[in-house]
Amino acid sequence: MRAAVLLQYLLPHRFLSRLVMWGTRWTFAPWKNFLIERIVKAYRVDLDEAATADLAAWPHFNAFFTRALKPGARPLAAGPATTVLCPADGKVSQAGPIAAGRILQAKGQDFSVAELLADEPAAAAYADGAFLTVYLSPRDYHRVHMPLAGALVGTAHIPGRLFSVAPFAVAAVPRLFARNERLVCLFEGEHGPFAVVLVGAMLVSGIETVWGGVEVPPYALAITRRDWRGAGVHLERGAELGRFNMGSTAVVLLPTGGRFDLALAPESPVRMGQAVGQVAG
Repeated sequence: MRAAVLLQYLLPHRFLSRLVMWGTRWTFAPWKNFLIERIVKAYRVDLDEAATADLAAWPHFNAFFTRALKPGARPLAAGPATTVLCPADGKVSQAGPIAAGRILQAKGQDFSVAELLADEPAAAAYADGAFLTVYLSPRDYHRVHMPLAGALVGTAHIPGRLFSVAPFAVAAVPRLFARNERLVCLFEGEHGPFAVVLVGAMLVSGIETVWGGVEVPPYALAITRRDWRGAGVHLERGAELGRFNMGSTAVVLLPTGGRFDLALAPESPVRMGQAVGQVAG
């Protein structure tokens, strides 16, 4: 395991990610069918819930990886508008209160909200709020949805490394989520602000949004901020927000008064649309 962690620092992150991006978009049928079949078998992907299980329907591997689900495959949990929904399928990496502006990454590892957002003023709203970090594995549905209804206020594409976000790396690489390339999405909901952060990772660093299309790559050299106030981008709770071209991690931040369920222990499986917390009404 030590060797695997050391490699995280030595490997050419962006070069490898570009190679994978090219390979996963190659439309040569024998190649893309081979990749799809390997992933389906290795990770026991449930194709019964996919909008189509026909290999020929996907032009390349990435189209399969970002596949849509059948209508009704992810029913949204009932409850008032203050009920927070899980944004993605996957497993809980960590969840809980934000303590003095810091987020738990793993045992002995944490980082600040300000580092994650690269924005001290925006981070102030979450200094004593709550967070949920969801890890998406290769078998999971790779679209990310809104935990609450809200209007898009701003985005920030933050440059960084592309460490793996697999559990072994999260446990060993300090401040990993605040170091990886990521897209911060800030929203204003009926009951206050909230944030969804899409974190890139080695080999799996492509990020798209429903309002802006492909956001990553290109990989950034400097922070790129966009003000979306007044643009009319409002998404309902449970609506698709974006997707990972290959998988990664989504982090949800709630402001003061927000909380996530205590049952969300590390490694707990979660599905998009299930109730995972509450915001103050």
